[in-house]
This record gives sequence, structure tokens and C-alpha cells, in this order.
Amino acid sequence: MSNRQDTPTNDLAPVFNTLPTLVMFCKRPKLNQGKQRLVEMISAESALIIAQGLLACAVEDIQAWDGPVVIACSDEADMQWAQMLNENAQVVTQLPAGVSGNLGQRLNHVDHELRAQGHQHIVIIGTDAPVLNSLHYQDVKVALSEYDVVLSHAEDGGVVVMANSVPWPDISALPWSTEYLSQALAQACRHEKLSVHYSMPGYDIDYVADIQKLKRDLINDHRPARQALLITINQLFASLGGVCHA
Repeated sequence: MSNRQDTPTNDLAPVFNTLPTLVMFCKRPKLNQGKQRLVEMISAESALIIAQGLLACAVEDIQAWDGPVVIACSDEADMQWAQMLNENAQVVTQLPAGVSGNLGQRLNHVDHELRAQGHQHIVIIGTDAPVLNSLHYQDVKVALSEYDVVLSHAEDGGVVVMANSVPWPDISALPWSTEYLSQALAQACRHEKLSVHYSMPGYDIDYVADIQKLKRDLINDHRPARQALLITINQLFASLGGVCHA
């Protein structure tokens, strides 16, 4: 059974050849699922609210993207929910129904499926890096025209953007969710003779300390979802007695 909800027609092939495709990897925010490192200092309910705000920022980015958009959801049962995030996006699952795997396996699978459809330049984001802005994306687009792989390094050693103009090598065995990921990913690509470039760095939101930094960075970011997230953060932490200070 296909894991694709909307299969593009051949009429879109020229678009795939000229415009990069933005792929948002996402998991539907649920209580006690996702952003659990935040629960070390705040409630599960508050972590869920923040996760929803982070997702809204990523959705804001795919809505602003000039080119094809794909939402890769973690669970086949959430495909209809994912389609409602952006009615113009193509929705796929990260793995076939009934198959489990780590993030590397999921990335390999989605990359293979999209390239089989004609997508060539692919830019992958998650839903927890609201610091990403038009400068980050433009930097990735420009670099992707010259390099096989473009990575945006995260402060915690991971990546906040993964982009490729050729298929990924087998990245299933990399140290996902560790401080060594960015380096290991670059090494795996270079081992396969792929050219690698690091674009503008960023950071994702895992801990309360990340939210402290984000508060400062969002003050002058006037995008609606970012301002809504900033208001949410201020309200949540004010009610928690100022755990998070700018």
C-alpha cells in the first residue's frame, strides 16, 4: 500500500527540477509525547502548549515557501491531521505502515520516495527550530545549487536543516539525538564522495535554557506565529513564577 496521500502528476516535474522542495518532518503534538525534556522543569501540559506553538512556526515556514512542500508525518493515522496543516502540501508517512525505524531510516525512506516522484533538491526541517528565518532558507537554497549536501549546524551538535541534491547515503546508523550527529552526518556524506557545506547555524528547542535564548531572539521577529509563541512563553513562565527569564 502506498504511503502517499497525494501523488503529483508529471506536470509538476519541471517544478521539482527548478525549485527546492521543503519537507517538514513532524509528529503530532500530544500530552506526554514530544518535548519531554522540558517536563523536567515545567508540566506536561505546558510542554504540550509549547510544542503546539513550535509546530505553528514550522507551518508558517512551509506556508511561506516558494516551491513544492511535503509534510512527512510520523504516524499514518495522522495523515488527515497533517493535511489540515497545509492543504496545498503533499502528505507522506515517514515509513510504510507497520514498519518502525530510527530517524535515519525515516529520512532515507522519505528521500527515496520523493526522488522517485521527481523531487531533486530537498530541504528538510523539523518542528522545533523557530529561529529559522528567510536568511537561513536563502543561504541553504544558494548553497544547494553548488553542493551535494547542505547542513545547518545546531548549537547542541545536531542539525536544524538537512538539504541534499543527491540521495542520502545510508544514514541509519548515525548517532541520532546526540551532540555528535552533525559531525557524523557530514563524515558519512564525505565518505561517499559527496560535497558538504555548512550554512547559517541555528538551534532547536529541547530545554528551558533554549526557551530563554528564544525569548530574546523572537522579540524582533514579527512573523505572526513567532509572536504568538513569544506571548505563549511569557504567559506560561509568568504563571510558573518566572522560571524562564529573558
